Amino acid sequence: MDHVLQVLFFCSLTALALLSAGHALLLKRDPRSALGWIIVCLTLPLFGPMLYWSMGINRISRKARQWLESGRRLAGWENGSPRTTLQAAPLPPDAEHLNELRALSDRVVSTTLVPGNRLTPLENGEHAYPAMLDAINRATHSINLSTYIFDGDPTGRRFVQALKDAAERGVEVRIIIDSLGEKYSRPTARRLLKGTKVKVGRFLPLRQGGYVNLRNHRKILVVDGSIGFTGGMNIGDRHMVTRESGPPVVKDMHFMVEGEVVSDLQRTFLEDWYFVTGELVKDKLFFPPIPPAGGALVRAVSDGPDKEFRKLNWIIMGALSCARERVQIMTPYFIPDRPLISAMVTTALRGVEVTLVLPALNNLPFVHWACRAYLWELLQHNIKVCYQPPPFVHTKLLLVDGIWGLIGSANLDPRSLRLNFEFNLEVYDRGVARQLADKFAATVAASREVTLTEVDEGRNIPEKIRDGMAKLFSPYL
Repeated sequence: MDHVLQVLFFCSLTALALLSAGHALLLKRDPRSALGWIIVCLTLPLFGPMLYWSMGINRISRKARQWLESGRRLAGWENGSPRTTLQAAPLPPDAEHLNELRALSDRVVSTTLVPGNRLTPLENGEHAYPAMLDAINRATHSINLSTYIFDGDPTGRRFVQALKDAAERGVEVRIIIDSLGEKYSRPTARRLLKGTKVKVGRFLPLRQGGYVNLRNHRKILVVDGSIGFTGGMNIGDRHMVTRESGPPVVKDMHFMVEGEVVSDLQRTFLEDWYFVTGELVKDKLFFPPIPPAGGALVRAVSDGPDKEFRKLNWIIMGALSCARERVQIMTPYFIPDRPLISAMVTTALRGVEVTLVLPALNNLPFVHWACRAYLWELLQHNIKVCYQPPPFVHTKLLLVDGIWGLIGSANLDPRSLRLNFEFNLEVYDRGVARQLADKFAATVAASREVTLTEVDEGRNIPEKIRDGMAKLFSPYL
């Protein structure tokens, strides 16, 4: 009898491995990813298929499209956020060479490029958190906050108290916290808010299927439907750079957003809220008329594994192909796929000045190792690469020709461009671009330029092997 059970057990393992490998073969678009998962499924009995079904596939794609379309239909969002239809705004005269980029975004993004916006850069928690807390304290109707990490440290507790106070005075307060991101600290913000009038939703709780990927990486705060904040900054002490103790410092940049595009921040949050809680918010008070606040043309780009198109990836590729003078990229995590490498190299070979700024100290060493294995290909085609000194810098910027910018939560890695739910803004504005370009130039001046000799000869054989091994796993980092 024992022999029969053993045979059945091994036959089950074999069937599971073949089923998982066949699924990867038929449905994975990236052949490198497909091959990697096939090998994992066939060589690691039981563990390999379990890893594939928990991390290797997007199991919410169809479900997410269903709730997205249902939410829009029921709330009257068939054409995006419930705003009056706007005439397409023309690009500034000095941005006419980016018309093809604008046409690309028009086709792959459902939101409109809207005029009359103002973006205010806020560096680190010292500038971003007071502005956010001030908006929360002045709220009269609604506060909607979505964040990946919401720590229960002193900074997090300041936000918790402000949100509790707002709810006590009659403001509708809703918070979405990613269920994986909330585990970065104890106690969690959700626990600190338990028993209050604040409504809290967790994005894809891990107990509901073990979603290690497919995280909500968006950072959105909308107050009274009229003022917004977005960027790359989470909530916690780590972003307070002038303190003397606590967790390792993480420098970052956030943005205060004013103008018509705030309604798209609101729409994105409420769609996520419907997915997380099942509550469909249709009150028109959440979408008040918003007067012009500045001269920036801005489009909200909401992307994630539930979308048919890889919007952010295509927009980045389009921006590189349209650039004429310079491209400036700052990102904490740089793990490019082959098309992105080719696009960057082609841009540089056309005579465009391409500069890539990375952190010298990365909080994820294996990501740093994988990144190092890609740099030689960029350096040998005259792409300038700089390491900015510690502490770790989490800022994400993509600037083109001093007129166009992409800001938000997405990194240049597979996790942001394929696996996570991200929120970015593409901005046409000379003033905003100048502010960010000045910040970029100051960072480059304080950074160390990486040379091809350093990458080729400065690493010994064990380091090259380590970096190469990390690169092999780059589709999964």
